[in-house]
Amino acid sequence: MTDFIWLLVTAAFVFLMQAGFLCLESGRIRSKNSINVAAKNISDFILSTTLFWCFGFGIMFGESAFGVFGTSEFAFDDDHTPWQISFFLFQMMFCGTAATLTSGAVAERMTFIGYLAVTAILSALIYPIVGHWAWSGIYDANGPQGWLEQLGFIDFAGSTVVHSVGGWVALAAIMVIGPRLGRFEQGIRLPPGNNLPLSALGALLIWFGWFGFNGGSTLALTNDVPMIILNTFISAAWGGLIAAGLNYLRDGFVEVSFVLNGTIAGLVGITASCHVVSPGDSILIGSVSGVIVYYGSLLMEKWRLDDALDVVPAHLFAGAWGTLGVAIFGEQARIDNGLGFWQQLGVQSLGVLVIGLYCFLVGYSCIWLLNRVMPLRASKEQEEQGLNVAEHRATTELLDLLTSMQYQQNNADFSKPVPEEPFTEVGQIARKYNQVINRVSSEIAQRDDALMRFQESEMRKSAILNSSMDCIVTINRFGSVIEFNPAAERTFGCLKKQVEGKSFIGLFVLEKDRKKIFDSLNSGFASSSGLILNRRNPFRLQRSPNNDFPAEIAITKANTDASSDSEFTLHIRDMTKHIKLQERLKFLAYSDPLTGLYNRTYLMDALVSALLFATKQKTSVGLLFLDLDNFKIINDTLGHKAGDELLCEVARRLSMVSGEQDVIARWGGDEFVFMVTENVTEAMLQERADKILQAMRAPVHLDAQDLTIPTSIGITFSSQNSINADRLIQQADIAMYYAKDKGRDNAQFFTSEMANVVTKKFGIDKEINDALASNQFALVYQPKVGRDGQDILGLEALIRWHHPDKGFISPAEFIPIAEESSLIVKIDEWVIDNALKQMSQWRTQDLEIVPIAVNLSGRHLVSDSLVPYVADRLAKYQIPGSMLEFEITEGVLLQDIQRCVEVLTELKALNIKISIDDFGTGYSSLSYLKRLPLDTLKIDQSFVEECDTHTEDAKICETIIHLAHNLELMIVAEGVETASQADTLASLGCEIFQGYYFYKPMSADAIPSLFSQRLVLS
Repeated sequence: MTDFIWLLVTAAFVFLMQAGFLCLESGRIRSKNSINVAAKNISDFILSTTLFWCFGFGIMFGESAFGVFGTSEFAFDDDHTPWQISFFLFQMMFCGTAATLTSGAVAERMTFIGYLAVTAILSALIYPIVGHWAWSGIYDANGPQGWLEQLGFIDFAGSTVVHSVGGWVALAAIMVIGPRLGRFEQGIRLPPGNNLPLSALGALLIWFGWFGFNGGSTLALTNDVPMIILNTFISAAWGGLIAAGLNYLRDGFVEVSFVLNGTIAGLVGITASCHVVSPGDSILIGSVSGVIVYYGSLLMEKWRLDDALDVVPAHLFAGAWGTLGVAIFGEQARIDNGLGFWQQLGVQSLGVLVIGLYCFLVGYSCIWLLNRVMPLRASKEQEEQGLNVAEHRATTELLDLLTSMQYQQNNADFSKPVPEEPFTEVGQIARKYNQVINRVSSEIAQRDDALMRFQESEMRKSAILNSSMDCIVTINRFGSVIEFNPAAERTFGCLKKQVEGKSFIGLFVLEKDRKKIFDSLNSGFASSSGLILNRRNPFRLQRSPNNDFPAEIAITKANTDASSDSEFTLHIRDMTKHIKLQERLKFLAYSDPLTGLYNRTYLMDALVSALLFATKQKTSVGLLFLDLDNFKIINDTLGHKAGDELLCEVARRLSMVSGEQDVIARWGGDEFVFMVTENVTEAMLQERADKILQAMRAPVHLDAQDLTIPTSIGITFSSQNSINADRLIQQADIAMYYAKDKGRDNAQFFTSEMANVVTKKFGIDKEINDALASNQFALVYQPKVGRDGQDILGLEALIRWHHPDKGFISPAEFIPIAEESSLIVKIDEWVIDNALKQMSQWRTQDLEIVPIAVNLSGRHLVSDSLVPYVADRLAKYQIPGSMLEFEITEGVLLQDIQRCVEVLTELKALNIKISIDDFGTGYSSLSYLKRLPLDTLKIDQSFVEECDTHTEDAKICETIIHLAHNLELMIVAEGVETASQADTLASLGCEIFQGYYFYKPMSADAIPSLFSQRLVLS
């Protein structure tokens, strides 16, 4: 009976350790988590004891299977003896102790459910298995032993089996869950606890309960119990003493947590060997345990592993040391298992290693998997709020007080007092806080009232100063600043307090003007020099040295006293924006915003003035009119941005070759005018034009391409005869167009013959309009024939002009002029309309009509009116589109290839045939042959003319013919005038011929007779 009574008493001692752990942990953590700690400790113990009763005890002490786990004694019941029941209760307390250790290490950041889950893992899968390995034989001395027990492994009260097991699982949980918020952030130190006296009480309760922990492990009240308790006490005392001493030597003070941890480490360290060592050995074991827990805590911090209660150093590290201490300090006579020192040390080391590996690997794996399924870490918001509220919706008086104070801080609302809990310390703090807030509110109200009255007074006094857009500065008779309004602060870039009492003249007047202004101040601003009273004085002031600005200053006397206390108010207006606005308006009026050159308005004003001056001085004014060649192509292909960059580069280059008195203006678009007024001679203007051309020929890099800027220049200058500005510009413009006609990239001087040609062109333009209105134009038709010359395959409509006075005018004379204006569109439409009308008439005569080809200008091709007009004419005359063919030259394609493709595609939709005229003399790029919807290529007559006598021409014709065949296009040779030419072309594969050798152009009246004589192939 004595045996099981002793077990029951010591079991109660061990149970008391649960209260110790609760107090220790509650005091060491922050108060916002204290309720969570209480709930967790009790719940851990409840869960662990329940699982231990269900199957933990059976796994640990049941019939052994290979020394690894037990297979009986599950759901422990009343069929057992009192001693067995007492033993069960004693071991149940041990299991609860191991579970409590793990939860303490991860306090303040682990969810409540997580605590319970980890407890279940330890109580079900880890502690019973390890306990079976080392202790299964102590339940039934005659039964099989665990495999470690069989080897001679000794862990009397569980330095490893209980404490290291809990420590290993705690380490795994710490690594998976991570540290508390701010634990390892620089500059942040978490508080050591909210109630260290309570923690100290917890440590004492644990120390007291440990007497039963170690003393009860004898399983009976024997003669060894007193010595065991003595060794336990001595080791705990020296553990706390050494840890505290190391802390003092290193930091200069004693931190309470190290005293508590050192004591617990001493208890853990002696637990394995307290029955086989002497008190002297206990001192060494406890001292080393104190060293281990101190430096172990520092090591955990270095590894950034957040152990809230230092469970790992105090229980795992010290437990491993204590287990090894059995072999190091244990007396062989007391151990009495037949093993020598090294054998015992090997077995102890094996046990520490195997149990550690098993506990950590199983614990880490289970916790990691559990964390993946159910996050064990509390959220950031929950951790900041505290687990009392987040997990249990619980609160405390202090938390309520802090919450109320936080509300007041966040909302600046002090109208309601914080709650006062009577008869508590927190309630007394709340009452005193409310009294302070009431007094502060009263003082603030009084100060607010006084401040409001003062502000109203100041606002009345300074309303004009503060609302003025101008600077208002008051100075005394010495020039010291008295008042300095906000506008002055903004203008001068300094505050009133920085300049108050300092000299306005010394700070803001330019050094060269200071003496003059001092003299004006001394005279009361009444002298004629410097600034004058009651007038607007234009002046320059400075914000700082080398930062001056234009200003307008009006001075008034601030008082009527003529004594030495006179004050003056300076009304200062910053004129910088006003002057800049004037300059900007002038720039916009007379400058080109893109290039920065002068614009047309400025040039005309300057030219008029220069001509007047030149007339008086009998000198000349020279003009160079520039136009960039092919600028439109660059603008269309590279984009307007590249075009703008090109114009700016032209402006830069013109500026580089200009003289100081020259005027350069952008006339508009890509046209520039260069006006020269000094030493104007023909030679000088030619030299200047050559310099410009040379500058423009240098490559310019645009859009990753190097381009040149060929320029056509027209030159003129005023002679002794008077000439107006418009006429001089016109002359230079005419000369510029002659430069373009001369091949571009050159300069031409204006001559009177040029004006005559322009006049003639203008006359022809007018006559073309008259000719269209009075039917002076007529069409002739030149047949296209097959190889034998007998088959009529088509006709080409050619326009002729029979002028009533001038007679026959060649198309080569009037077509180029018409192409320079919209007249060519009118001529094209006249030809299309009359050709279709003629076909309609032939059809009414029952003639078999053939397709008629019409030459189409480039301007008309890219216009929006072409396709609608052609469709309308075809519908009007009931002519199918297949009977109409348009001939375009290669040069047309240079204008806008994309637009050409679009228009020709629309024409093909009307079944109209498309032919390239004069092929080989224009653009000569094969790319358009692929893109354009073509039907026919016409070999230019310049190649046909000598194809029978020159091998080169024959080769060119052969190449064009093969190209057409390969592209499945028809080929027509135009300008065939001899039989030899026809034979040569036929031998090369040409299919259709057109020229004087076969037929000359003939009138419409001759066509019916031709059709009746020849075979017509439509």
